Amino acid sequence: MRVAIVDPGSGNLASVLRASVVAAERAGLPVSPVVTREAAMVATAERIILPGQGAFAACMRGLAALPGMIETLHARVAAGVPLLGICVGMQVLAGRGLEHGETPGLGWIAGEMARMDPHGPDGQPLPLPQMGWNTLDFRPGHPLLAGIQPGEHAYFVHSYALRGGRPEEVLASTDYGGPVAAIVARGNVAGTQFHAEKSATLGLRLLANFLRWTP
Repeated sequence: MRVAIVDPGSGNLASVLRASVVAAERAGLPVSPVVTREAAMVATAERIILPGQGAFAACMRGLAALPGMIETLHARVAAGVPLLGICVGMQVLAGRGLEHGETPGLGWIAGEMARMDPHGPDGQPLPLPQMGWNTLDFRPGHPLLAGIQPGEHAYFVHSYALRGGRPEEVLASTDYGGPVAAIVARGNVAGTQFHAEKSATLGLRLLANFLRWTP
């Protein structure tokens, strides 16, 4: 199976590649993941992973700077190829981002990415970014969550989160001064706000599930 890990110039690429290889080996899947900046490689991939770190606008600029990449991503998604966005790679799946101005996203998931304003039970502001391990809350049943239990921990680093999304597109949430979308999915497109590649056993299971996923 050919898996394209897209390099938009702002991703944790080595960790994503390594985690994808380990997840495939543990699941016994014949997977050949490769990091690429070439639209031609994405055009023949059977799975696509879109990592991202930093800012929404920078990630979209990075994708736009790769000749034919955004057009190819849209074509592959329209053809039913499974795609997984990670962290900022998940954020750009939305309609727009509001970090450093307004930036159009890929538009596959409803809503926008807006700066969080979390407060604790005492009404005091919580620090941003949300950084560290936090639990996931979800209703089991989606193939991407197979073998993962509610209450397991994932690793988050972010100050922006999905706002105005459709409830049916939010597979899992976490709590940081209120519910925060942690996993989103629509059709053959999915994304994790947390760093799946840094989320230990949970992350490896989710990556393996994605590599098996036939939406």
